[in-house]
Amino acid sequence: MLQRKPGLLDGPPFAAGAESPAAHQGRLGLLPARRDRLGLVATLEASGLQGRGGAGFPVGRKWRTVAERARGNAVVLANGAEGEPLSAKDRTLMAARPHLVLDGALLAADAVGADRIVLYVGEEHHTAVAALERALGERRREFGRRARLVRAPVGYVSGEETAAVHYVNEADARPTSTPPRPFQRGVDGRATLVQNVESLALTALIARFGDDWYRTAGRGSAAGSALVTVSGPVPYPGVREIELGTPVGEVAAAAGHLREPLEAVLLGGYFGAWAPIEEAWHAALDPAAMRAAGLAFGCGVVGFLPGEVCGVAATARILRYMAAASSGQCGPCVFGLAAVAEATTRLATGAALPDDLDRLNRWCGQLAGRGACRHPDGAGGLLQSALRVFGAEFAAHQWHRRCKHGHLLRKAA
Repeated sequence: MLQRKPGLLDGPPFAAGAESPAAHQGRLGLLPARRDRLGLVATLEASGLQGRGGAGFPVGRKWRTVAERARGNAVVLANGAEGEPLSAKDRTLMAARPHLVLDGALLAADAVGADRIVLYVGEEHHTAVAALERALGERRREFGRRARLVRAPVGYVSGEETAAVHYVNEADARPTSTPPRPFQRGVDGRATLVQNVESLALTALIARFGDDWYRTAGRGSAAGSALVTVSGPVPYPGVREIELGTPVGEVAAAAGHLREPLEAVLLGGYFGAWAPIEEAWHAALDPAAMRAAGLAFGCGVVGFLPGEVCGVAATARILRYMAAASSGQCGPCVFGLAAVAEATTRLATGAALPDDLDRLNRWCGQLAGRGACRHPDGAGGLLQSALRVFGAEFAAHQWHRRCKHGHLLRKAA
């Protein structure tokens, strides 16, 4: 695990609450002078930092794109909505290290030419909201009227960048059709940089210590560090910081001895993919290598599935959630995801129709690229991985109405 200091979560223990501005500055030092912040875009490009919101877009390139359109009145939207059910990294970071997040937002504003900052935080993340509100008050002289906090409504799609902009503009957290993208015309029609809060916090460290410093972390071809959220049958689940390139098995070991055998691991969250545990155990948590292998680092979720839990049932629960979390704006979400969730649930409960498995195999390749946003893409990718990893279980549910433990499932009515 990560040994390099300082890291995102270094500092006082979480139980002590949010780090004070004095402790924060005493531990990390001052930010670069304002006149030096214009060069930060090039430093970020050299660092290779990729966004931590899920898509993994290069941060430096994103900032440069906004800076080229800013004309001095751009907007920075710090995205802390974190609607992914298995992720807790953003709320943990905001609650414990709010000044690091504010540092990143301030640096971004100065670097891209923004005169407004919006802190977009999930309304259910009460501790994070309170910590950021207090931190803004502590730095009111520095931020003035430049920044405000907006509570994002509960919902999986609320954190999608066009949904975030739409909510700030119209109080409607549904994704919008593109173009224009937020970097072209976002909050109040201005060029808008939408950046995940972990990404912003990392820029605050890179601004202090340099792109070479950032690249000293990482294993193999991977550079840098990241926050991950570990869940499953481990004694110490939760958020931890790792070097990119750390093997999945090492993450499990750091969370304590496994309480029971594992069958699979969900990587990247509900927008990610299942992987069989025997293949994933030695796999590196390296975004580039994972993409090449058909996996996703995404928002840093590492969710271990116990061997006693049915993979079909676990997938059905996720797909029901994804169908319910749709913004209901297009056919692939309204009808496609509902049909996928219903068929998977029938398979999980022993009520499968004769062609359910055939239809799932066909549908999982038809969802991508058809929606108003990428929500159907995520569900389709997850289903595709489930059919690959739990293929024998799906077949047993379809043809024998038995789960992997040999238990007879409820017969269809």
